Amino acid sequence: MSACAEGEPSRAPIPMERPEAEPLSASGSCQAGEAEAEAGSGPAAEEPGGRAAGTMMEDCLSKKIEITVSEAEKRTGRNAMNMQEIYTAYLIETRAVESQTEGQCSPPDSLWRRYSEFELLRNYLLVNYPHIVVPPLPEKRAEFVWHKLSADNMDPDFVERRRIGLENFLIRVASHPIICQDKIFYSFLTQEGGWKEMVNETGFQLKAESRLKALNATFRVKNPDKRFTELKHYSDELQSVISHLLRVRARVADRLYGVYKVHGNYGRVFSEWSAIEKEMGDGLQSAGHHMDVYAASIDDILEEEEHYADQLKEYLFYAEALRAVCRKHELIQYDLEMAAQDLASKKQQCEELATGTLRTFSLKGMTSKLFGQESPEQREGKIKVLEEQIHDGEEQLKSKNVEGREFVKSAWADIERFKEQKNHDLKEALINYAVMQISMCKKGIQVWTNAKECFSKM
Repeated sequence: MSACAEGEPSRAPIPMERPEAEPLSASGSCQAGEAEAEAGSGPAAEEPGGRAAGTMMEDCLSKKIEITVSEAEKRTGRNAMNMQEIYTAYLIETRAVESQTEGQCSPPDSLWRRYSEFELLRNYLLVNYPHIVVPPLPEKRAEFVWHKLSADNMDPDFVERRRIGLENFLIRVASHPIICQDKIFYSFLTQEGGWKEMVNETGFQLKAESRLKALNATFRVKNPDKRFTELKHYSDELQSVISHLLRVRARVADRLYGVYKVHGNYGRVFSEWSAIEKEMGDGLQSAGHHMDVYAASIDDILEEEEHYADQLKEYLFYAEALRAVCRKHELIQYDLEMAAQDLASKKQQCEELATGTLRTFSLKGMTSKLFGQESPEQREGKIKVLEEQIHDGEEQLKSKNVEGREFVKSAWADIERFKEQKNHDLKEALINYAVMQISMCKKGIQVWTNAKECFSKM
């Protein structure tokens, strides 16, 4: 007789095992301190498949080809509903790095892509690499804009910023040690015709988890991993902080624009005043000219500011990429717990059949009391079926545990990589923004210094 016939008690759902930790017991927790691996220890050093992270970095596509999105072009066409539409196409150019180092000047390979094709590529990467923090795309429509900036997605300035963002997205993917090696991504860069069909043939849409299932897992998982829970909370807070920062920056830009443009009134007044003065006229006219230049300079300043705002927006959208990894982990954990629960239930049924005792109320037990017990042959047949199901369930649970461990190991390695990238990028962006503000203030001081000299010569 199997273990279930020997009266083995049913077990609680098994939580997902953590990387570099001993197997968890039936009552163990994902948050067990003794078994918990330190963040970044182990997984960050080695990628799945036994390849060192440093070696994979050397194989990055960005080391082999130079990728640029060189221009944008407005086009008209027909959509899936056969209705005419206006859209923007972007020219992607690629050139082998080796040809440049050898002094050759071969023309780049080029092709055109729509924004929707970039979206299709990213959705494919999200589904096929759920443990990766997939780089985000630039916004489809302008957000957090100050009132003088157009929110039209066909506005030339917005299209130009989006072109830069799409180029940055491709470079991010090409620099990633894992997803840069994907054949679909390489085809996106090199094969214009038939690319969509190639993506759809992978069947990635069928593997995409429904939002309802992900929401269900979020609320029903019993043993969430503390690190992923904290990461999810961090991504929410990061998104909130950057959103507030962008709103503040938009309000400051509005007021700054007004302050600078009002200086143009100084120029007009000084110019009018110079017309009625003989000795003071030249000095007033020159001072007015400096004020006009100062007022006009705000347009270039705020255009440069938009570049830094776009860098912050990238990490606003990265927050959702972090949450996508956390949701996938919750789904894996939820499936693991459901498999453990189902196995425990079958073991309990097997034990009850073997001992003839019912540990919980069931309709089957009530039926047996009303219509008589099953024959020994029937009971043995059911026990045999249950034993086979238990064996399959144990194998399935073991497989899900392995899947969970591999996901946590791979995901946390990529999260550590992302943290380093985030810290470097945001630090650089904020420093450059501060430098730009200092430069802007110095220009203002210089304008008034020039005006002072003009007044002194009167």
